[in-house]
Amino acid sequence: MSKRLQDKVAFVTGAGSGIGAATALRFAEEGALVVLCGRQASPLEGVKEQILAQGGRAEVAVADVSDEQAYVAALQGTAQRHGRLDILVNNAMAYTWGGIDSMTTADWHANFATTVDGTFWGTRTAMQLMQGRGGSIVNIASICGVFGTAWMAGYSAAKAAVINFSRAAASEGAPHNIRCNVIIPGVVDTPATAGMLGDAKARANTEKVIPMRRVGLPVELANAILFLASDEASYVTGASLAVDGGRSSDLYTVLE
Repeated sequence: MSKRLQDKVAFVTGAGSGIGAATALRFAEEGALVVLCGRQASPLEGVKEQILAQGGRAEVAVADVSDEQAYVAALQGTAQRHGRLDILVNNAMAYTWGGIDSMTTADWHANFATTVDGTFWGTRTAMQLMQGRGGSIVNIASICGVFGTAWMAGYSAAKAAVINFSRAAASEGAPHNIRCNVIIPGVVDTPATAGMLGDAKARANTEKVIPMRRVGLPVELANAILFLASDEASYVTGASLAVDGGRSSDLYTVLE
C-alpha cells in the first residue's frame, strides 16, 4: 500500500520546531520529500537528521519568510530541482506583545511581515508553480484570529487576515485543482507557548478553559495538516479547521 503523500514534494515553513517540525516529520513518514524552511540552519538540520534517520527524505532551505525575494527564490528553487511543488504549508509566524495604546507602528507592522505578507508571497508563488498539476496549500492561522485577544491585537489581526485571504485563494485556485485550506490551532505545547505554559499554575489555568482540559501536541496539529495536504481531502478547499480541544466551540466553560 502506498503512503498518503508518496513521492509528493512538500515545502514547510517554520519547520525547525513546534508544529512545523512535527508536520515535516509526518509528511516524511507518509512518503513526501520535505523541504524544511526557516531562518536558522541549525534547527532545520536537526529535523532533517530525524527524518533521514527514519528513512525519509528531506532538504533544508534557509530563508526568512518575511523577505519576499528569499522566500520566493526558495520555493522556485524547490520546483526547479524536483520538477514540481505539490504541497505548501505556510506555518512561519512572528508576533509582538503589548497594548494598543502603547503599540508602535513598527510593532504593529512586525506582526504582518511574516504572517500575512509571507503567506501571500508563498501562496502566490505556489499557485504559479502548481498551475497545470494542481496542489494543496495549507495556511496556519490561530484561535487569536477568531477571537479578540488582549495585548495581541497585531497578531490577532494578522491571523484573521490569513483566514480570509485563504478563502479567496481557494476560490481562485479551485478551477485549477489548487486547494487552499486553513488550520486554526488553539494552545499548543511548542517553544512559542513556553512562556505562557512555563509553570504548573499557568498551565493549569490555561487548561481549565479548554473543554478537553489539556493543551494540544504538535503532532495533533500535524495530523490535521496532513489530512488537508493529502488527496484524502481532494474535495476540501476554502475550509478553516479548528484544532483546539473544543476551545472555539465553547462560550461558557464549566469549571470543575
